[in-house]
Amino acid sequence: MKALPAIWPLNAGIGLRAPHTREFLARRPKVGWVEVHSENFFGGGAPLATLLQVREHYPVSLHGVGMGLASADALDPGHLNALRRLCDAVEPAAVSEHLCWNRSHGVVFNDLLPFPYTRAALDHVAARVQQAQEALGRPLLLENLSSYLAFKRSEMTEGEFLAALARRTGCGLLVDLQNLHVNAVNLGTDVRAHLDALPAERVMEYHLAGASPQEGCLVDTHDAPVDEATWALYEAALERIGPRPTLIEWDQGLPHLPVLLAEARKAQHRLEACHVALC
Repeated sequence: MKALPAIWPLNAGIGLRAPHTREFLARRPKVGWVEVHSENFFGGGAPLATLLQVREHYPVSLHGVGMGLASADALDPGHLNALRRLCDAVEPAAVSEHLCWNRSHGVVFNDLLPFPYTRAALDHVAARVQQAQEALGRPLLLENLSSYLAFKRSEMTEGEFLAALARRTGCGLLVDLQNLHVNAVNLGTDVRAHLDALPAERVMEYHLAGASPQEGCLVDTHDAPVDEATWALYEAALERIGPRPTLIEWDQGLPHLPVLLAEARKAQHRLEACHVALC
């Protein structure tokens, strides 16, 4: 298995979605890197050919939503094989997945579902992370989850779970700061304690996105600009952990490409200010 990637340039990137791809390739804007959802390219063909054009000019990160590392069912070998082929074609800067479950007894749920953070769950997930990393021949970055419920059975916090998982498996961590904000609003979790629990040397990337209030809670919808509370949390993470490549996610109600690029510039300015402060 390859070692954790050297942190690719400390720049802000954007989640590149299909409606923006043609304009993106035509304009070739000044942005550090792009992230795409892995599963959208498993079929090869025109989507993969277009992604390879993007890859000629920008680092690409592959972000998965379908592996279900915490599921009780066995990992899908077809999924792992497809992801391995995609990695071999794209040579991504990073490969990331969510810390969640999504299948049971052969039924796959189109969602990122939470689970209790217990020692037994840690053993289970660690074994599957190691299996996935061996199958891919490279480390995974694992992302913390937005959640709308907490489990009484949990024996540790999510941050403690992720820290233990990273130390045991050698995986990296992707810190989604919007997810932390959502959980703080909905569940009262302590986001600063979460950041303090993480081993800084294993944190490879940050995600920023927008959320929407719905029916008395905050929902991680990725359909709005990054809010001020999340920007403040980002600055706290930069101070606590340090600068890392940072992605702006926007998946629903997509704005025009310049709006998305302007959000990335906001992150870039904060990254550069943090880097200067550390020098």
